[in-house]
Amino acid sequence: QVQLVESGGGLVQAGGSLRLSCAASGRTFSSYAMGWFRQAPGKEREFVAGISWNGVTTYDTDSVKGRFTISRDNAKNTVYLQMNSLKPEDTAVYYCAADLTGTVLPNTRETGYDYWGQGTQVTVSS
Repeated sequence: QVQLVESGGGLVQAGGSLRLSCAASGRTFSSYAMGWFRQAPGKEREFVAGISWNGVTTYDTDSVKGRFTISRDNAKNTVYLQMNSLKPEDTAVYYCAADLTGTVLPNTRETGYDYWGQGTQVTVSS
C-alpha cells in the first residue's frame, strides 16, 4: 500500500508560480516512479509530468514543457511540481500518482499508475 498526500495548491494570478508537493508513505519511495496529472472542470484527467525512480523525466510537451518542472527528494519521500508562468488554462485539480513497476521511463497513461492522491486545487486567475 502507498499513501499519497498532495499540498501546495491555491489561487494565483496569471504569470505567477506555485510548487506542489506530494508526500508518499507505505513503500520504498526511491524504487518507484511518480507522476502528476490534472483534471479541469468538464475535461478528462490528463498527464502533466512524470519522473522515474532514477530521475528520468517526461512532460506533456504541448501544454507544460518549459514552464513546469518535476523533481523528487527520495530522502523526504516527496515529489514536487514547480509551476511557473501559470496560465488560466492551467486551472485544474492536480493529482500525484505512483507507479510501482520500477519503470525507468515514466508512464504517461493513467492506467500505468497504481496509487493516487486526493488532489489539490490550482486556480489561475486572469
